[in-house]
Amino acid sequence: MNHAARRIGRTLALVLPVVLVLSGTLAVARVPWAAPDANTQVLTASAEKASTRAVSRAPQDILRERLLAELQEKDPGNALTGLQQATEARPSLARHCASIARALGRAAVAKYGARKAQSFSRPVCDTSFAHGVAQDAS
Repeated sequence: MNHAARRIGRTLALVLPVVLVLSGTLAVARVPWAAPDANTQVLTASAEKASTRAVSRAPQDILRERLLAELQEKDPGNALTGLQQATEARPSLARHCASIARALGRAAVAKYGARKAQSFSRPVCDTSFAHGVAQDAS
């Protein structure tokens, strides 16, 4: 009896892997990998997310948008203080300071008018804020 059990065990040990490999191969072969129509497109579940690329924004653009929003919510003085603090904290933003200050000046003119916008002027990034105010006032 012991000898028969060993023989059955060995046979199963040799045959079972072969049966599993063949059944797996047949199962994969029956899956319709290609769409039946050439114009049909098969998409995966994450294809919608993959087709839209994330736009990488530069730190100066993020800062500009944040400060323009702050100017609209509060006043240009707060935005200029935020610009000064940001350029002191991250010196790499200093080369963009003048263009951001000019954008703040133009936005201040649009919100307050030239005369009142000029009253918020201070020497942040030289006189770029005042230049933006004067540029948009004319």
